[in-house]
Amino acid sequence: MKRILIMGLPGAGKTTLAQALQARLNCAWINADEIRAKYNDWDFSEPGRIRQSLRMREQADLFDSEYVVVDFVAPLNQMRDIFAADFTIWMDTIQQSRFTDTDTMFVPPTSSEYNLRIKNFDYNIDDIIKELE
Repeated sequence: MKRILIMGLPGAGKTTLAQALQARLNCAWINADEIRAKYNDWDFSEPGRIRQSLRMREQADLFDSEYVVVDFVAPLNQMRDIFAADFTIWMDTIQQSRFTDTDTMFVPPTSSEYNLRIKNFDYNIDDIIKELE
């Protein structure tokens, strides 16, 4: 199973891309907001976000499929390391979100398998799938 992490600032298009990619790959998809709702945990402090990244990893590992698409902000390298994605897509489509605390905390990744700088999902889905293969 490959864990595909779609990460970036709130409003960058993570969920939209995740939905499209999940449909094309016919695989599992985990959304961060749904996991926060499931656990009723809306703590966006650094410890709360670390706890969320652990949950996201645990939830992804429950699936027995070729791919699991997961979308969450993952603002710090520590959170990305905890999730341990096999393939990371960085949604670098916006410079600022509606959440100042998240913007302040967010550290751009030093590497990713795929970096999106524009929201053009139809075209990008084909490219991403080629990269996965």
